[in-house]
Amino acid sequence: MNVRIFPDRSALAAAAGADAAVVIRSAIERRGTARILVGTGRSQLEVFDVLAQQPGVAWSEVELFHVNEFIGLAIDHPGSTRRILFERLIAKTRIGRYHLLDGVNDPERVCRLEGAQLAAGRIDLAFTGIGANGCVACNEPPADFQAETPFLVVQLDEAWRRQRVGEAGFPTVADVPDRAISISLRQFLRAETVMGVAAGPRKAAAVKRCVEGAVSPLAPSSILQTHSNATVYLDREAAALLSSRREGG
Repeated sequence: MNVRIFPDRSALAAAAGADAAVVIRSAIERRGTARILVGTGRSQLEVFDVLAQQPGVAWSEVELFHVNEFIGLAIDHPGSTRRILFERLIAKTRIGRYHLLDGVNDPERVCRLEGAQLAAGRIDLAFTGIGANGCVACNEPPADFQAETPFLVVQLDEAWRRQRVGEAGFPTVADVPDRAISISLRQFLRAETVMGVAAGPRKAAAVKRCVEGAVSPLAPSSILQTHSNATVYLDREAAALLSSRREGG
């Protein structure tokens, strides 16, 4: 796993967005299409803004999947990851084909249908944030490292839900869904290239466990260490607790 550290969020986003564009362009040049898997965490939104402006990306040849959606949220809810992804990336780039997880209808059926679509071909790029509790998508600790199915229905714990209060149309903890559809970690790691992003001081402890700790379900993002082509992009604040820090590395 490679670790790159940048002075601030803007520099992080500039580098990660440019690198993601390189991966996408390369896949299209080699095979005529690119298949990508993305999350919608706060740290990733600035990367999307940069990525959408990159030159030479044939977005009509890109097929997009996303990593999680809250069960029970309609697409017009401010907290819907479908809404965020559509507004921040799909609408700006006019991506040729996209698959948005339906959080309203039968979640088990959604997992099966979207999982079959995702598993039908190679994934060129998988892109995720690193949560303050070390989660990847909605794989919270202790995460399931063994599940083979592409998408899972997962339970969201109360501590995580309390952190969402006041964000994106969730006035109380009761308004925050307690279940979500999430990409499985095994499926996520099947991508050829994996990119993780974390910014801000709240992420520092999770980043240290991800980068320097043992690979453990109690630190879900630590599983990125097992991927041969994974890069974690950090700002100084998120990297503050690391034993070795080399900016821009």
